[in-house]
Amino acid sequence: MTCQELVELVTDYLEGALPREEAARFEEHLAACGGCRTYLEQVRSTIAVAGASGDVVEPWAVSPLLDAFREWHGPGTRRNR
Repeated sequence: MTCQELVELVTDYLEGALPREEAARFEEHLAACGGCRTYLEQVRSTIAVAGASGDVVEPWAVSPLLDAFREWHGPGTRRNR
């Protein structure tokens, strides 16, 4: 799995929506890539902070936000890794 693939799957991974084999590939990549481990922790932290703020995302905004996270490539992420 490349870093780009991991970034594209991080939301599904955190939601427990990846098939077992793909989740295993995801975790194998994490074990070898410190940058992706850092990225995953940043996403987890963002989710925790957003959840703790007490603000509720308007229903109309949920889908566009999820799409944006799935399409976001992050700083320093190279497409050809």
